Amino acid sequence: MEDAATSSGPAPADGEPETAADGDPGTVAEPGPDEGGTRASESGGEAGDVSEAEAELAAQRELRARIEQRKAEKSGPIEAGTKLSGTAADLLAAVRAVESGEKSGGTFFEAPTAPRRPAASSVPPPARSRVPEQESAPRQADPDAVAAVLEVLVAGGAPGELAARVAGVLGEQAAEALREDPWRLLGVPGVRPEQADGFARALLGEGCGPGDERRAAALVTWLLEQAALQGHTALESSVVRKALDGRAVPDPDEALEHAISEGAVLVFQDGLEEGEGTEEPEQGQKQEQGQGQEQEQSAVPVLLGLDRYALAEESLADGLARLVKTGPDESWDGPELVRAVGGHGLVLHTGGEAARAEPAAVVETARALGLRAVIATHSENGRRRLGAEAVTVHGLLSGTQGPGRDEDGTLALDLLAVLDAPQLDVEAAAMLVESMPDGSRLLLSGDPGVLWSAGAGRVFADVLAARVCPQIASRTPDPGPIGELVSGIGVGELSAVAAPGKEVVIVPVRDAGEAVHRTVQLVADSVPRAIGVPAGETQVITVGHGGSAGTRALNAALKQRLNDGPGRFGGFDPGDRIAYVPSAGRTVSGTVVSAAAEGLRLDCDGTQVVVPKERVDSTVRHGWALTAHQAAGMRWPAVVVVLPGDAAQGLSRPWVYTAFSRGERHLSVVHGVEQALPRAVAEVPAQERTTRLRTLLEGLLVAPGE
Repeated sequence: MEDAATSSGPAPADGEPETAADGDPGTVAEPGPDEGGTRASESGGEAGDVSEAEAELAAQRELRARIEQRKAEKSGPIEAGTKLSGTAADLLAAVRAVESGEKSGGTFFEAPTAPRRPAASSVPPPARSRVPEQESAPRQADPDAVAAVLEVLVAGGAPGELAARVAGVLGEQAAEALREDPWRLLGVPGVRPEQADGFARALLGEGCGPGDERRAAALVTWLLEQAALQGHTALESSVVRKALDGRAVPDPDEALEHAISEGAVLVFQDGLEEGEGTEEPEQGQKQEQGQGQEQEQSAVPVLLGLDRYALAEESLADGLARLVKTGPDESWDGPELVRAVGGHGLVLHTGGEAARAEPAAVVETARALGLRAVIATHSENGRRRLGAEAVTVHGLLSGTQGPGRDEDGTLALDLLAVLDAPQLDVEAAAMLVESMPDGSRLLLSGDPGVLWSAGAGRVFADVLAARVCPQIASRTPDPGPIGELVSGIGVGELSAVAAPGKEVVIVPVRDAGEAVHRTVQLVADSVPRAIGVPAGETQVITVGHGGSAGTRALNAALKQRLNDGPGRFGGFDPGDRIAYVPSAGRTVSGTVVSAAAEGLRLDCDGTQVVVPKERVDSTVRHGWALTAHQAAGMRWPAVVVVLPGDAAQGLSRPWVYTAFSRGERHLSVVHGVEQALPRAVAEVPAQERTTRLRTLLEGLLVAPGE
């Protein structure tokens, strides 16, 4: 093992940004082709088997159906190209006037509307239904539709290989939809605005331009989808307007007006209660309230969001409020966490890896009392660490794991403890909470220092900040030198730790080439020899996929050393370590078993999976090296964190905290960033995400004046 001082460590390499990395709410980043996850279905096993990914897709389709129903229930549509009137015009006026400071936010929200929130005295459960029966095979686009789309794509100069994806996204009438609105192509993952613009020019000729209303609506939707990849569930209207201006939209205000009229985007100002600021004060109070009240209301941001995330966030807030208000009030004997769960429908628990034993003890207590109690984790890796009775969140929702559902469609349980709660995105959390029966208990547990979810939202952080239920902080520290190091990082300090058993080793490097060389040497030789952890149980973590020491470069070098081969199956060979992304934001580790006519056969944590050939390229990559977002919720006996000199811009305290805490017995840091690492730990917190959940929860559960 290389000798090195256990002083402050490395800094990350400049590669591509993390998958769904925390984004700056002031900008709309445009991720590269490797960011985010592509939803895909698995197929394999016996003909009647249903994969977890297929079941999740079915659940997502049900959620989309509810969104479409909600859209259909809106007031009468406004024809494209016409001006807004009534409430829609008021909403747009709010966007303009509140930002300009001309009027207070409450002025434009006086029109009576159906109350979104339940009355304070009762929170009825949201509409729930059982997860639908899953299909035995992934949906395939209709061949005739694909052929028709191919004809349109060729006419517009777009790649023909997009035909199946376009037909899958836009449906059987995709060809006709593209002819009427070529910018619908932007709805296909991976297509960028300049590509859609070129396609539109080829189809429409002089009939299109940068101010085309169809282009404007597509761009607004695309910008909000890109923001969701960075974790935002909404954006301030000024951010969207600035981004439209950067895309050569001649009148961003008119573009937003059209997007609102088409129902492509919703407007929110959640900080103001309905009618707030509209009541006429007493004459003696007018001067006292005056300008201060207007400034307070104007400070509430006007947000724009997609119906998809609005429905999920509002459903989640309503569901959590329902659990709080219908929860039991019983007295359980035991530690503080046990007592809290006994008397409340919603409890939050914070702590590191060692603290996971505490929610596990709560589940055992509940079972001893005769209750149906389940404990769920983010990943199969985490499930394996807990034992056979644990489930994953995705397995629970899909019905492939856990107790199943009662006749009313709710989960057949009385208590659910969710570990790795910071990894819950808003859509998964909404489906989970929506499935909880009235009077049940939900315990959300996790480490607040780790990276937030790869999907949109910051569920755990928002619920913590809302302070609407008991919060129990564990006093159990993570043991050993790694635990001591990570605890310091959590409070912004990167200090040297004593590691007599070489639990923590810093390996200095001069450049990216040396970083790759030393990483391979550590995994293949030094760690197995000095620590006793084989290469197959050592995980490499780096900042991004691209760059000279990103996951691609590291995986290529590690494959050459550990499992060299010709890559007969789409670049893969039997025995290759892989990272499989069956759905956005979810990574499953595994190895390649073989390939057959139906696709690539994988062993993913003991589960046999067959990935169809057409999905291998977008859902499977080599997995000796992962990003920190991919590694969140998982742990390995040994971890090598690679931080070459060009990685400094990707470092933050949550990134370092997450990466360094993945090792159980050993942590090696390949360090080439000098002082950028301690600076990131001390000065670079998590970048904010624009979300609505905290405000919604406070509106439902926090009494006025609190």
